[in-house]
Amino acid sequence: MAEEPQAEIGAAGSAFTEDELKSLTEDIVGALKTVYDPEIPCDIYELGLIYKVDIEDDRSVKIDMTLTAPGCPVAGEMPGWVENAVASVSGIGHVDVQMVFDPPWTPERMSEEAKVALNWY
Repeated sequence: MAEEPQAEIGAAGSAFTEDELKSLTEDIVGALKTVYDPEIPCDIYELGLIYKVDIEDDRSVKIDMTLTAPGCPVAGEMPGWVENAVASVSGIGHVDVQMVFDPPWTPERMSEEAKVALNWY
């Protein structure tokens, strides 16, 4: 079984049934997997750049993410890409993406899939 990235995904309240939360989570993760760092041939979710996703009772979503390096050339654009991808999920309201650098990203956050794709062994 492949190791999953270390993103924390959950609902802040209890307004969702277990099935609704599972479906929203799968759809959000799917949307996150469509966003790639242009310099790395792997999506941001598998790279472990998504630290936290909170789904609020009003279906708004708060995301904490990071970059592989603070000086990343797309640092100003990537949060918008993430916001647009997650906002495209059916049933999702407002999306707020926060860039965080604590804790700093390390390669240990990558999934096994990302490590294989990047030949990181």
